[in-house]
Amino acid sequence: MTARGPLPLRAADTTPDRPWPVRHLAPKIADYIARMPPVWVEGQVLNLKRWNSLYFLTLRDTDLDMSLSVTVPAGAIASVADRLSDGSHLVVHARPRYHEKRGELTFAADAVRLVGLGELLARIEHLKGVLGAEGLFDEDRKRPLPFLPAVVGLVCAQQGDAEHDVVSNARARWAAVQFEIRRVTVQGPRAVPEVTAAIAELDADPRVEVIVVARGGGSFEDLLPFSNEALVRAAAACRTPLISAIGHHLDSPLLDLVADWRASTPTDAAKRVVPDVTEERARLTQARHRARAAVLGRLTREQSTLDHWRGRPVLARPVTLVEPHQLALDRLVDHGRRTVGAALAEAGIATARLAAQVRALSPAATLDRGYAVVQRADGAVVRDPAEVADGEPLAVRVARGRFAVTVSTPATAAQPEGSAGRRTPRR
Repeated sequence: MTARGPLPLRAADTTPDRPWPVRHLAPKIADYIARMPPVWVEGQVLNLKRWNSLYFLTLRDTDLDMSLSVTVPAGAIASVADRLSDGSHLVVHARPRYHEKRGELTFAADAVRLVGLGELLARIEHLKGVLGAEGLFDEDRKRPLPFLPAVVGLVCAQQGDAEHDVVSNARARWAAVQFEIRRVTVQGPRAVPEVTAAIAELDADPRVEVIVVARGGGSFEDLLPFSNEALVRAAAACRTPLISAIGHHLDSPLLDLVADWRASTPTDAAKRVVPDVTEERARLTQARHRARAAVLGRLTREQSTLDHWRGRPVLARPVTLVEPHQLALDRLVDHGRRTVGAALAEAGIATARLAAQVRALSPAATLDRGYAVVQRADGAVVRDPAEVADGEPLAVRVARGRFAVTVSTPATAAQPEGSAGRRTPRR
């Protein structure tokens, strides 16, 4: 390698042509880290090993897949060594240390403190109170499970009995049910992100009608991921009805409280997710028997009522109801006819009498006796010879018709009947 001149004093002064060699950078990193103060840090213990007078372990975050390598002297860990194992929660007081040759960052601890079960339970209770105050455990937000889902989403361990318990028992109850299975890590550092991602993936699948999160039994520490805040909130945001089947009956992670249904075991979840075809057939048969018995009972009661009414005289001879009314109607019709006939006869006699009177008083009857009515041209009746003039046309009406005449004799004074003075008619 050719010489490039003096090295830059500051990292900001380095260039592609004037870089720092690793041997120059590593001590600077080590020196910078060495000036960092010690810190108390908490995490879950993994890969716990002892070599001579030192304990080596990995301290991982329970929410994210992040971890740190820690070295602890045997003397500093002696008070909790008998209770310490993978999965325990530990708080260590450690100083960061950079290994120049390996380029690794580790922490050298000088004091440890085991986070006991009581403290973990207190933290879970505090989180439970916070989530409960937000309403994530309220009953009114829980959705009913579908009666017969066609596709069931299942989140379970990659290896374990939970999958077998759920699938075999569900298909024994309803053979047609289909499963969309997501096998994930259910304990350890990858449990929370993998279970959360599996729930989100199944929730986004439109075919999945219900999701079951199942895990077999385990220690309290093994079930801690299912009380993780991030996982619980992801389950609360799930739009698909969710069943929590974590551990056994006495286990109660926070996922049970936010789920739409809590199953005491994975087997119980299988009983909740689909109905039992045998039980449904028995219920259907029983319902059919009850319906048939109800219908037959109703028919029997109605037939008995019908027979009772048919046996009554009024139905045996229905005309009995109308005969009295028919007789009364016949009497009324006969009475009406007699009354109308008498009225018509009396009216006929009165009419004949009035007709005779009219005929007797009628002008036509007078004309029949030989009298005549003389009228002027304007229709006025002539009552006095003085009313007409010589040569005036007149109309004469007799019983059988009328004819015209002309006055030929001057008007004279009235003379007694039969005297001279006649008028010559003119047709």
